[in-house]
Amino acid sequence: MHKFIAFVSVAFFGFIIWIIYLANTSQNSVFFEFVASIPYGDKLGHFCLFGLLTLAANFAFKLRFFTIISCKMYMGAIVVFLFALIEELSQHFISNRTLDAIDLFADVIGIITFSFLTLMISKYRCYKTNKLD
Repeated sequence: MHKFIAFVSVAFFGFIIWIIYLANTSQNSVFFEFVASIPYGDKLGHFCLFGLLTLAANFAFKLRFFTIISCKMYMGAIVVFLFALIEELSQHFISNRTLDAIDLFADVIGIITFSFLTLMISKYRCYKTNKLD
């Protein structure tokens, strides 16, 4: 099962890289048209893309975490955050892109929300496994 989750995570990451490439090169996509048709679609897209990537990465990293000031931080979430931060900051150097702090904020809210969802799923899996024993 872990290999499947890792494959899905890598495939989804590849999809996000492709979307970033299209945006960086000013190419059109059905995804961009769809997002533009939804109010606040861009921000919702950032929330969902980076949130889902966080969920996949957290399980791909087998729920590994470390604690900072009594706060549990998933390794997958940290990796996704660093990727999102670098990607958003890189837009400053690309002429047809715009560095937008609200996009980064939407990324972070997605990462936090889906990290919480990761925690809920992992607790439910442990509860269900212990209940069956």
